[in-house]
Order: sequence, then structure tokens, then C-alpha cells
Amino acid sequence: MKPAGRCSPREKGNAWKRSGGLPGPLRSLQRRGPPQARCSFVWCEKGAQRRQVALKGILQDLLLYTMLGFLERPVVVTADINLNVVALTAVGLLSRLWRLAYPRAVVFDEVYYGQYISFYMKRIFFLDGSGPPFGHMLLALGGYLGGFDGNFLWNRIGAENALITQARLMLLESVLIFFNLLAVLSYLKFANSQKQRPFSLRWWFWLTLTGMACSCAVGVKYVGVFTYLLVLAVAGVHAWHLIGDRTLSHVRVLCHLLARVAALLVVPALMYLLFFYVHLTLVYRSGPHDQIMSSAFQASLEGGLARITQGQPLEVAYGSQVTLKNVFGKPVPCWLHSHQSTYPMIYENGRGSSHQQQVTCYPFKDVNNWWIVKDPGRHPLVVSSPPRPVRHGDIVQLVHGMTTRFLNTHDVAAPLSPHSQEVSCYVDYNISMPSQNLWRLDIVNRESDTEVWKTILSEVRLVHVNTSAVLKLSGAHLPDWGFRQLEVVGEKLSRGYHESMVWNVEEHRYGKSQEQKERELELHSPAQMDVSRNLSFMARFLELQWRMLMVKSDDSEHKYSSSPLDWVTLDTSIAYWLHPRTSAQIHLLGNVVIWASAGLATAVYVLLFFWYLLRRRRCIRDLPEDCWLRWVLAGALCAGGWAVNYLPFFLMEKTLFLYHYLPALTFQILLLPVVLQHVADHLCRSPLLRSVFGSLVVAWYSCACHVFNTLRPLTYGDRSLSPGELKALRWKDSWDILIRKY
Repeated sequence: MKPAGRCSPREKGNAWKRSGGLPGPLRSLQRRGPPQARCSFVWCEKGAQRRQVALKGILQDLLLYTMLGFLERPVVVTADINLNVVALTAVGLLSRLWRLAYPRAVVFDEVYYGQYISFYMKRIFFLDGSGPPFGHMLLALGGYLGGFDGNFLWNRIGAENALITQARLMLLESVLIFFNLLAVLSYLKFANSQKQRPFSLRWWFWLTLTGMACSCAVGVKYVGVFTYLLVLAVAGVHAWHLIGDRTLSHVRVLCHLLARVAALLVVPALMYLLFFYVHLTLVYRSGPHDQIMSSAFQASLEGGLARITQGQPLEVAYGSQVTLKNVFGKPVPCWLHSHQSTYPMIYENGRGSSHQQQVTCYPFKDVNNWWIVKDPGRHPLVVSSPPRPVRHGDIVQLVHGMTTRFLNTHDVAAPLSPHSQEVSCYVDYNISMPSQNLWRLDIVNRESDTEVWKTILSEVRLVHVNTSAVLKLSGAHLPDWGFRQLEVVGEKLSRGYHESMVWNVEEHRYGKSQEQKERELELHSPAQMDVSRNLSFMARFLELQWRMLMVKSDDSEHKYSSSPLDWVTLDTSIAYWLHPRTSAQIHLLGNVVIWASAGLATAVYVLLFFWYLLRRRRCIRDLPEDCWLRWVLAGALCAGGWAVNYLPFFLMEKTLFLYHYLPALTFQILLLPVVLQHVADHLCRSPLLRSVFGSLVVAWYSCACHVFNTLRPLTYGDRSLSPGELKALRWKDSWDILIRKY
């Protein structure tokens, strides 16, 4: 190679044109490939500086050559596309999105979920006993993205087919079904990855997604826990087989187990907590469901009780004026109450009473809910300076603020609970019935035996000193003489502990007035101070979780309620919506062909499973081992999914509807192609049988499409039908098709 010399600008330009615009070293690279050992360079004698410049040029040429080689080989992306899946997805979207904005009315249970969305938009606290808040938040997110601001009155309802109907409405069953199926799909993908590359990125992805989908299913509705338990059971069986695999080391097995615990237990638990954290962060304002919660929870919300209790004195002292709320809160939240009226001399059943002043539990805020904590050894009804706090185990008297009578109980049967003691405010009739008004304070949630009685935070029992009876809410409504208020009794400690015996101070002020008239004015005036008190997230989460689990749903009979037995035979329907002027209507009504076929597929699977199992017991292998394992897994997930999502409803004491069956039905429908494929591959052994079976499948599918199209007006409600057409669609007498009488 000739040593490089200086070139004039014109020579450089001509060389550039001849080379097509590429530098000389790069042209050499193009002709001869990358620089190799055979290339020689003549180094100038000017020293290290020129050598560095030459080396830099070589590196630049190498980089450019690499880039050119990359451009000569274009990037090719390949993808396997299952056209069947694409077609089914397109048809599914079309069937659910077709005229989605119709009808422009509130349909059936949208009246409830619409209100919940409005509460989210306005940041108002609410409680729904049907399940955790994740599904509600997803609906609210859709409303938020759609520009909904929460200002809509959801108080008027516009006076497979079932799956499509449910999916088109603002309801939670479709969301629940989505996460149920996602959990099953993810676990199957994970199981396949387990066979190929354990602990790979793909393996971790599907395992973690399984746990997340299970958590989402439970977060939408509590019944999602059935699918979660099913997945855990299948994963447990697989883990048991892993433990017995002698080809794996102990460390490897331990890593497998820890990975499953983390992904299927820890991740779902953390996500479940996250749902409630986001929920409580969003709904921080007081709302219509506050009364269900404890005083401490209510005080943590903006507005409502927080405006009343903000900054109240924390420690209850002798002379404190307090209202006592029953912690149990059933049948309704209520406060210890008294008034001037007395118990009747003789009850309706002929029993006598003490004729003392009535003590009840009143479900509304009232000045007669105020009581004064008195030291039995001192007369003043005001707080001393400094205040003397009341502690666990102290003996106190409770004086009714408006009547100045002492809370009392004695060995007289309660009006509606004859095995318990009557509770009253003592009236001195100058007869041989002395007052018994001493009560011992028992702080249930104390951390030590010297615990101070605290506002809102302390849960206390009041134990009668003379009789050892505990102040308790019986929950029974008194007759008209008791103004239909709730009965309060004295319950013997020997009968055990119950939450209805526990009370907490909700409103609290330090009494300052000794004179009764001044005290009455003080009781009527609100207490306002400048100190706030908040519950931790875990405390609010645990209480909200408990209330959601324990809140009693409306058990009254509904026109469209049904039993689980009605679901399998499709002997029920639900009229979701009726057009106010025409006969157009929307019904939750199943496709009888799909419904019956899914049930038949489940029966066929069970019969074949036990047939194969019996023959395997006799060492007769009808199926190869891998086919048998796939058959068992399909049954465990599909038939098992149907069973765990259906059978528990027989044990539930709540109003049930047809839509409760839809998650179970989905698993049955998944089992249907499994059974069809199995029959075609393993039972139709001759070409003739396969042809006949294929023809039957086509006929069956055509029938299902025909039934769907026939019931389409009741699925979408977009066409008015004549009375004759409606009667023709009433295939069962139990189907409640609405026919107008003009």
C-alpha cells in the first residue's frame, strides 16, 4: 500500500466522485472486505500523533463497514397468527360492541354500580357487600376515561345470549369471568413453560400473571375466590409431583416451591391490599354508608362525623360528657339513649316491670344520647383541673345528661328478653328497690391493665358491680310504648362474650357547667376543637374487610330471583329493560343449544373419566400417558371450574339470580370443545365415523347460531316485537317475556 500523501482539494473532490462518495479506506473495505492481517499501513515518521490519527480513522472505517453490513441484511420479523382466534375475537367484539350505546337508560343492576361510579367521581366513601372494590374501580376508570363527572341520578331503571347481554352492561360478572379465564390460561402457559425452560423469563411471567389474575378475580367479587382455590389446588398437585421428582436436587425443589409461594400467595395478597389502598385513597369523603362503620373509621373521613369529632379530648375523664355507640351496629348502628318515658307497669304478656325510666339504643343523633361519666365518690359533674382520666377497671356512674338520672340495672326481667336484666335510669319511688348504679369499666382492646379510656379508639364493656351483668344491645325492637327503639339489657358474663356488649365513645367534651340548665345548653352545643385523629391504613382495611364480609344483604324475595337448580335447566330469565313506549326489551336469557350442550359435555366428560380410570386400574391404557394427563388437567380446570363456581351457591343464604351462574357456565363452555376434540381423535376410529361426527358438529353449530339469531331481539332490545312474536319466543312457561296490553 502506497504511503499516504497530501492531496489538493481538487484531487480530493475527484477521488470522492470516482468512489461514489465513500472515503478511500471504506472503498477498500467494500472491495476486499474487513481489514485483515494482510493489510499493511505505512506509518509516518512524525511520531505518535500521526499514528493516533490513523488508528482513529481505521476504527471509524470499521464502524461504517459494520453499519453497511447491517443495512445489507434487513431485519425480518415473523409471527404465527392463528386465524381462528382472530376470527373468534372479531366476532366476539362485534357481538358485544354492536350498538353498545343503546338503550340510553339505566338497565337492572346498573342502578347500583352507576351510583358507585358517581361516588368515586365525587370521592365519597361507600361500601358494597358484594365484594372488594377492584371491579368497581375498573368501571369507574371507564367512566373517568369517558368524561363522566358523577353528576347523574341513577335512581330510575328503564322499566352465548346471556353472556353477551351481561357483557354489554355496566355489571361485574363479565369482568369476573375475564380474570377467571386469564388465571386459568396463565397457569396453563406456565405449566407448558415448566416442561421446557423452568425459571426462564417466560416461566416467571406466566406464573406471576397467574397470581395477579387470581387476585383480580377475588378483587372483583368474593366468589372469585373459588377459581383462585381451584388454581391453588392444581398448582399444589403439580408441586407435590415436583417434590417426588428424584432428578431434581433439594435446592432446586425448594426454589420451585418458594417461587410458587411468592407468585401465588404473596403477590395476590399484596395486590389485594393495593386494591383497598387505592379505594380508600379515592373515597376519603363522608357518604351515605358511614353509619355502618365504627366511630373511628367515620372520624377518619372528610366531613360527616369528622366535623363533629375533630379535636375532641382523647382521654375520657371524670366529668366528661360522652355519647356511647354500640360497636356491633346490628340491626342498625345506634347510641345508648334515655328519655322521660318509663317502662309500662304491666307488659302485654302479663309480666310486670320496674316502671323505671326507659334506656334504649337509638339509631339517630339526639341530645338524649349524652351521658356524664361520674366519680362515685364525688358529687361534681364537671371535669377537674387537671382532668382525672378514667382507666381500665375503674368504678364509674353514668348520669343521663338531660334527666340527671343514673344508669341502673337490677334483678328484673327485660321487656323482650326475659332471661336478661332490665336496664333503666333509676327513679326513686320510695319503695324497697334501691338504686344499683355502679359500673366497672372493662377496656376490651387494652394494651395494659392501666390503659386510659380513650375517645373513639377504646372499645369498652360496662360490667354491673352488683350483678356482674354486662350492658348489651339485644337488637329487638321495643313496642310502641318504647317508640320502636332497640332494647338494651344486662347480660350475665357467664353467657359468653359478644360484640353487642362492646361500646365506644363517639362524641366527647369536657363538662364545664355544674348547674343543670347551663349543662343542658352545653349538651345542645357542638364541640369544636383543633386536633385531628386518623386511623392507619391497616386498621381501616381490616375494619372495612370485616364489614364487607358481615354486612347482611337484602334477603327479601325478588321477582326474578331463582334457585341454583333453575340455572342448569334454564328455567328462569331476568327482564332487564323494557322500552317505555314500545315492546322492545332486554332479557338475560341463555342460548338453549349452548346451555344444554355444555351440560351434556360435562356429563360425558365425567362418564369417560371414570370409565378410563376403571380401565387403567385394570392396567388397560386406552390413552397414551401424555393424552391422559392432558385429559385430566382439562377436566380439573374446566369441570372443576364449573363445580367450584356452581355448587357453593346451594349453601348461600342470599337472594340469587341467573347471572350468578355465568362464571360456572363459562367453564362448562370451555369443556365443550375439549370433549368434542377428544371424541373426534379417540372415539371415532374410522373415516366414516369421523365424517358423520363432523357433520353433526356442523349441524349443532348451525342450530346454536339459529337460536342466537332468534333470541337476538331480546339480547339487544333494538327491535319492537308484536305480542305474537313475543309469545313465540316464550319457549318455557317460566320465561318472563313482557307483553304489553294495549
